[in-house]
Amino acid sequence: MALIVHKYGGTSMGSTERIKNVALRVAKWHDAGHQIIVVPSAMSGETNRLIRLAKEIMPEPDPRELDMIASTGEQVSVGLLSMALMAIGKQAVSYAGWQVAIRTDSAFTKARIQSIDDQRVRRDLDAGKIVIITGFQGVDEHGNIATLGRGGSDTSAVAVAAALKAAECLIFTDVDGVYTTDPRVVSEARRLKTVTFEEMLEMASLGSKVLQSRSVEFAGNYKVPTRVLSSLTDPMMPLEEEATSGTLISFEEDTHMEQAVISGIAFNRDEAKITVLGVPDRPGIAYQILGPIADANIEVDMIIQNQSVEGKTDFTFTVPRGEFNRSMDVLNNSVKAHIGAANIIGDNKVSKVSVVGVGMRSHVGIASQMFRTLSEEGINIQMISTSEIKISVLIDEKYMELAVRALHKAFELENA
Repeated sequence: MALIVHKYGGTSMGSTERIKNVALRVAKWHDAGHQIIVVPSAMSGETNRLIRLAKEIMPEPDPRELDMIASTGEQVSVGLLSMALMAIGKQAVSYAGWQVAIRTDSAFTKARIQSIDDQRVRRDLDAGKIVIITGFQGVDEHGNIATLGRGGSDTSAVAVAAALKAAECLIFTDVDGVYTTDPRVVSEARRLKTVTFEEMLEMASLGSKVLQSRSVEFAGNYKVPTRVLSSLTDPMMPLEEEATSGTLISFEEDTHMEQAVISGIAFNRDEAKITVLGVPDRPGIAYQILGPIADANIEVDMIIQNQSVEGKTDFTFTVPRGEFNRSMDVLNNSVKAHIGAANIIGDNKVSKVSVVGVGMRSHVGIASQMFRTLSEEGINIQMISTSEIKISVLIDEKYMELAVRALHKAFELENA
């Protein structure tokens, strides 16, 4: 049979009873003849608790030491799951990332995976064991534990699946798949049977919380078939039914029917807008503004530079809301006087709403329909950015849910 990677989130691992259910589900797949690797997250809320403890000691924790602390949540999970499998008669073995080893760079709290040594894991699989590996973490070239950042367990699972050439990576979550938008905002939201890696990457990067964007990027780059499905169903449901449930993240070339024009509406509340007013319109000015922001390890999303008027221009960009104050400090302290800007203003009460779909490549009029819909609802657009398969707008946060509902209806996403 096939090698399958299972990933379970914090909610799935949230109690000993839920861990026992995970063990039953994993054992079911193993009993069917599959080789199984499991990558679990820490128990729900545990990573937050550990970080909170660290901040009680040191308000701005040292990144290396913070990774030492934060990585322990997953180590508890793998040990408990291994014992739960042993308790029902299965051979299981758990490993921390450094024992595999999963090699990363040294960017503590946001490390990237560089390589995975699969020899130890393959020996255990060939011996009939279920292998359980900590998500979210690895080890750098100096032997330091490094974590991958929030949602890093998804990336760990996909990376392990890629390294061992697994037939499929199953991401078990507390939802039963990928929806056209968040059902908590639009009750008519519909679960998608399939979505392309491109669409899923856009939706994840634009605010969809089902999968972490780095994991989708990894899966697409290494062509790892990935399925999102629920861990809250009966763990003993028939394998044939479970194996085709949820949402399959596929390759566009594998889709034989013409894609829907729009697959989903994504949104992100975590946005802040900054405008640098009256800057000289000369070569290199964008770098002079954004260079110090990048040096501060702050991610920039949407960018607009206005037309030059009498040699001056305005430069606007967005950053994560949690980085707003730090970004303003960097600009006021290191940029404003240096480039001769007239002023720097900001707004941390904005949200981004996006329409996503590979069908946009072959259909015209999507932007005009989106803008007309927002206009009819009296919603002003502050910024616009596009790619081949998405259009994003920045709007006042108080209109975000209205915009999502209006766009979902306008593009008839409730219809199968």
